[in-house]
Amino acid sequence: MKATGIVRKVDVLGRIVLPIELRKNLDIEREDPIEIYVDGEFILLKKYEPACIFCGNAKDIKRIRDKNICNGCIKELQSL
Repeated sequence: MKATGIVRKVDVLGRIVLPIELRKNLDIEREDPIEIYVDGEFILLKKYEPACIFCGNAKDIKRIRDKNICNGCIKELQSL
């Protein structure tokens, strides 16, 4: 992990503000979904990108029956 030197306080509602520099660098826009992970005593935040349930690819995703499937896996399934 890389330290940024940025410190933010948690407000009374439990919120923190992500600095604009980080949002720009990570391409996080207003109201983008963020995934929250916990690793021991660390909290990790990651911009949520839906991924294929079969291969994990996050590009060319289609929702089929509430599941994310990429075009490559759709083609593979069609050839079965």
